[in-house]
Amino acid sequence: MSDAAQPTAAEVRAAAEAVKTALDRHLAAVERRSGEEDPAVYDAFNELAAAAEAYDELLYDRYDEVTPFEIPGEDTLPPYTGPEEPSALSVLIRRDYAVAEPQRLMAQARRVEAADGEGPGAETSDTVHGALGLLFGEFEPDEIASRHKEFGLEEGDSTLWVTAADVSAEPGEWLEAPFEQIDPQRVVCRFDVSAVFDEEFDDDLDDGDEGDGDGDLPELDEDLDTDLDPDLDTDLDEDGEPARLEADR
Repeated sequence: MSDAAQPTAAEVRAAAEAVKTALDRHLAAVERRSGEEDPAVYDAFNELAAAAEAYDELLYDRYDEVTPFEIPGEDTLPPYTGPEEPSALSVLIRRDYAVAEPQRLMAQARRVEAADGEGPGAETSDTVHGALGLLFGEFEPDEIASRHKEFGLEEGDSTLWVTAADVSAEPGEWLEAPFEQIDPQRVVCRFDVSAVFDEEFDDDLDDGDEGDGDGDLPELDEDLDTDLDPDLDTDLDEDGEPARLEADR
């Protein structure tokens, strides 16, 4: 960021004061809460998060410094306000893919064309765009998800939202704009998959494995070797069979 665009010290100070004010309001709302899903607490929480994020950005731009606070992402769901006993559901799924191997993708599309009797070399499978349309029209999304590598695809993030409704939609009612009128407050549950979560899990494992490296394994092998009886092979009876212990006689 250029010097001309940097925030002033006064702006940073004002942002800090805004955080203090939002913090007081949030505490007051919590103290007066009327239930687990009190909208006043939810609003105060959002105001505090916005103020803290603004302060963090200004602090970094001005002083190249950050706060120890983690601002919740936008995937945090608001309080549920849908029906207690939903009579209908909508399931929204998004899966992202990268076309990692275009040639493999188009080869799979040509196999589908050949199996359908259309013959190789059809225009549909000669482009990535055409191959994608053919494959997603031929296979169910769940099958593509489980076999994505076969189709030259690489998985990205994915999410599944289950939303509640009072009544089922009429046939064809939302087909023109299927994803425009989703109310986050009617989301019953959601499930997210992302490489970000894998990285966080790996970091936790790395932190917990300090001091327990592979260097201890050779010592374990040595202990196992020294525990063996060196006279075991020579402790045989006259017939070459292992001698019985005295207690067994």
